Amino acid sequence: MKDPAQEVEEVARSIKSMSIRGAAMIAREASRAIGGFSSSWPGSDRQKFMDALRKVALDLHSTRPTAVSLRNGILLTLRGVETEKDVASMKERIAAQSREFRENAEIAREGIAEIGSKRVPKGSTVLTHCNSMAALNTIERAYHDGRVEMVFSTESRPWRQGHITARWLLDKGIPVTMIVDPAVRHFMRDIDVVVVGADTVTANGAVINKIGTSQIALAAHESRVPFMVCAETFKFSKETLLGSLVEIEDRGPTEVASPMRPSDFQGARILNPVFDATPPEYIDAIVTELGIVSPYMATEVIREMFEMDGPVTLEGKRTQFSWL
Repeated sequence: MKDPAQEVEEVARSIKSMSIRGAAMIAREASRAIGGFSSSWPGSDRQKFMDALRKVALDLHSTRPTAVSLRNGILLTLRGVETEKDVASMKERIAAQSREFRENAEIAREGIAEIGSKRVPKGSTVLTHCNSMAALNTIERAYHDGRVEMVFSTESRPWRQGHITARWLLDKGIPVTMIVDPAVRHFMRDIDVVVVGADTVTANGAVINKIGTSQIALAAHESRVPFMVCAETFKFSKETLLGSLVEIEDRGPTEVASPMRPSDFQGARILNPVFDATPPEYIDAIVTELGIVSPYMATEVIREMFEMDGPVTLEGKRTQFSWL
């Protein structure tokens, strides 16, 4: 039998190396890994099980610290587990919550597509950035409703996730034009609406997404082109409501400069931030499965999602227990 921790390690490596990518996907896979770990864990010692679960949660979260979807996927899978009396009931709760989270994530994406597609004007040329399935499903739905004539897709360097987006669109029969990232402002005059995803939505309505998103939003704002964000509610950050700042991950120089030729840039400092922050004033709408949300209403979504009073202990008292 496979070691219960082995699958978690494999998923963690895949998330860190970006073999598993996309905010929603990494959250679902982390939830699935926790569920698998829980069901395979031997023994009946409650405290040892709690300690093992917390290590798993921390190991998975450390792979992509900026992605609040990952954090929330972990927390929603483990929500209230500490209140259960024994390992058997803890396992049952984890299994149920992991299944519920993953199913709800799929339902949410479908809901976003249905709602967001109606905000795309008929005959539109749409611009998208990186590789967000929430955004792409919205664009696909709009295309089948006769609202989209062409999609512009940025390359999204340095990982070029835009290549994945372009191939996906072509497979769906949707016309696509791929452009290099710096060409966004040049082509904005041809765009009717920008549709992007999100890794994190903060309490003040700022959106953390693939590096370059904020520049696209600025160009759209300058050209009076609507800028729409597609984001499941589990991408809203409770921690930012409590004063925490979003950590912007830097993936190091090897994705920018070839590690095979280090002498090419000897002495140069190379920065490779994965995300940037788009201010709320440049965002026209955030589309969630709950409906259209103004970025300035982000706090209300967070409060509804996370019941800010906190979990209840076995004795019925509030606790500050945290898995992460």
